[in-house]
Amino acid sequence: MNRRHGIQALLATAVSAITGPVAASAARLRIGLTSVILADQVAFLSRWERYLSSNVGCEVSFVARESYQAILDLLFSGQIDAAWICGYPYIRYESDLSLLAVPLYEGEPVYQAYLIRSRQLDVAIKQWSDLRGKVLAYSDPLSNSGWLVAQVQLALAGVRERDLKRVFFAHGHRNVAEAVAARLAQAGSIDGYVWETMRQQGMAAIAQTEVVWKSERHGFPPLVTLRNTAHPFRPQLQQAVLSMSNDGAGQALLHDLNLTGFTAGSPDLFDSIRRQAQTVPGSGVGA
Repeated sequence: MNRRHGIQALLATAVSAITGPVAASAARLRIGLTSVILADQVAFLSRWERYLSSNVGCEVSFVARESYQAILDLLFSGQIDAAWICGYPYIRYESDLSLLAVPLYEGEPVYQAYLIRSRQLDVAIKQWSDLRGKVLAYSDPLSNSGWLVAQVQLALAGVRERDLKRVFFAHGHRNVAEAVAARLAQAGSIDGYVWETMRQQGMAAIAQTEVVWKSERHGFPPLVTLRNTAHPFRPQLQQAVLSMSNDGAGQALLHDLNLTGFTAGSPDLFDSIRRQAQTVPGSGVGA
């Protein structure tokens, strides 16, 4: 097993512990998400499930998958009832999706994309144009900060993907940081909230990486439901999420997520992502 696959296998262990056959029903409510950034993912999600179940009035559980596409497939097929996705797939499938809640990071429903590099490089990378001949790690093909932003910035810098030595998807922002730290990639396109939260939690990969560029602010990855499918407990779920900052147990969960709360949000939060996508061929968003 090479180092890249080793990293992915370790992180997949936590995901597999809460992944299994999915069957949605009115008696319970299932929320899909990709791998979160906490070291104790399984324990944390169990706490959050208990909290939401108590406040929603039905059993609430999380279903983890490695990619946004896998989560969307479950949502569109009715196997889950809500999903925590990214702003990019939200604007791609906006006609089919309804906002449930948007997280607040440092009090605002926005975040930034980062370009990070290894601290151990012999040749410095200071901007996107310096990536010619280098290996670049993406997060997910449906990630704003982990793919779409990079496409826009490379184009602005006059760098075509064929000018890079290699690109690959690490399948998760934490994996991007781990890959750059291990020098499997010389740079990575990553969610700034994830990088900052890993730094706050003292994760080893952060000591081996550094930020060289930050994007404008974009709408934070939202929680969504299907527009034309109403789970009977959807209003209670939304209220429970929006009210997390009002009690001690909810505040403790938010602290572990490095969030300050949730807001109902609005589609215009994601206008900057729409504008970007309209400039990227193959983004699935028309001009």
